[in-house]
Amino acid sequence: MTTLVRFDDITPSAWRNGGGRTRELLAWPQAADWALRISVADIERDGPFSAFVGIDRWFAVIEGEGVALRFGDREQLCRRGDEVLRFDGADAPGCRLLAGPTRDLNLMLSRGRGEMRRALCREQAPAARTLRAIYAADAVTLHDGDLAIKLPAGCLAWQAGESRAPWTITAAIAPRAWWISFDEEAA
Repeated sequence: MTTLVRFDDITPSAWRNGGGRTRELLAWPQAADWALRISVADIERDGPFSAFVGIDRWFAVIEGEGVALRFGDREQLCRRGDEVLRFDGADAPGCRLLAGPTRDLNLMLSRGRGEMRRALCREQAPAARTLRAIYAADAVTLHDGDLAIKLPAGCLAWQAGESRAPWTITAAIAPRAWWISFDEEAA
């Protein structure tokens, strides 16, 4: 069964440091003790990211010009269209907006293995034993075997359990969309 979560249906939460707002699209298996968290953040001003010790993070710019993230003495530019950036959540980089606010997609894992990467039309999604998802910033059609599911812009589609039929997407234009796969480690 595929679950859809629309960005517009989620109430934003303000960051503790006042630098932005986050919409949590999915905290799995439960909000209080998640192994996987997918969110969309609006970064409104310069400031540090929060530290998440023991968390692996993936970050992609959805809208806006992007950000410069400072990791110690190294700066990493992240712009719309760039490859997904993966980093240790304990690093808590400083963040500088390049040219105004941005909207960003975030994947955080507290345990297990996973990835987030750009989704291309007709490319098969990565297989996953625990959970698979796609976030579509633009409208796409998700193909799940013989089933075609129209995803509006700003929609997360996800399934828990081992992947069965392969997922692919189609769209009228090259979409802004990201595959997410997750395999939880055995306890």
